[in-house]
Amino acid sequence: MLTALLFDVDGTLAETERDGHRSAYNAAFAEFGLDWHWDADFYGTLLPVAGGKERLRHFLQHSRVPEADRPDIDDLIGQIYATKTQLFQRWLASDAAALRPGVARLIREAHEQGVALGVVTTTSPGNVTALLEHQLGAGSTDWFTVIAAGDIVPAKKPAPDAYLWALDQLGLAASECLAIEDSGIGLRSATAAGIPTVITVSGYTANDDFAGALAVLSDLGEPDAPYRRLDQPGSGIVGLTTLNAWHIHR
Repeated sequence: MLTALLFDVDGTLAETERDGHRSAYNAAFAEFGLDWHWDADFYGTLLPVAGGKERLRHFLQHSRVPEADRPDIDDLIGQIYATKTQLFQRWLASDAAALRPGVARLIREAHEQGVALGVVTTTSPGNVTALLEHQLGAGSTDWFTVIAAGDIVPAKKPAPDAYLWALDQLGLAASECLAIEDSGIGLRSATAAGIPTVITVSGYTANDDFAGALAVLSDLGEPDAPYRRLDQPGSGIVGLTTLNAWHIHR
């Protein structure tokens, strides 16, 4: 039987990338008077770089914007990222940031059945709290035994470090857990830590390599809108019974 479920956040709990993070970056650029704009397609090329500050630094290293040569560029990156985070959390408090199908249902089922819950993400801890508390209600963050977020470890996904840190905090073996991710990067991170992983593809990840996943799904499914299985024929609703069956027969 599964002892713990570990969730990624961006793209997994909610579709936060295109209209959330990306729009917040663009708004932050405008606040700093910067003539930068990341359209939806270009932002997709930046997503393989995990971490917000790391993504900004990558952009500056590979762009021709004059600000890239500023002597205070590290300070500027930090200030932009802080502003972007404030703007993003404001967006999270809106109804635009709804959880993906089946997410709230599965989290509540796990919580009620005594299955430990965890978050493993590169987004900041404040973003995790803002999303959970707005979507699941005040105090819902306390349902999660461990939140491995932001700079909790130096090496971000696809390195396994955040998952290994979460396992250490939980005091569990990888075989007792299951990860839910939306991307090839997240899959590599979880499986490198030895954790079986279910994929729910998101807007930016449909063409990722998901070899090694327990299952690749459109989403977690709801009673009136079952998931579609993308790696083989099948549809349904993901609950603990389904996850335990996949976990046992992996």
